[in-house]
Amino acid sequence: AASPWSVEDILTEDEEQDRVPLQKLQLLGESEELRGLLLNPHLRQLLLTVDQAEDKSSLMKKYMQEPLFVEFADCCLRIVEPPEKENILPE
Repeated sequence: AASPWSVEDILTEDEEQDRVPLQKLQLLGESEELRGLLLNPHLRQLLLTVDQAEDKSSLMKKYMQEPLFVEFADCCLRIVEPPEKENILPE
């Protein structure tokens, strides 16, 4: 039987810097804001289409023009890479 694949099997050394730690990925599942966005059927269809696409790269470029998809991507980024406090303007 073949052993299950690991992240190391699919990431090259150059791509390793783009890797998100598992603990941060788990935060995505805990986000109420992200859950709210995922209730949108249009966003869910976009994500399914990307997941099933052969040419994910060009499709991602196209979808990054879609405000709903950009809102989803921004939400994910805020969760895994929260803005640093010194970069936030005072209210």
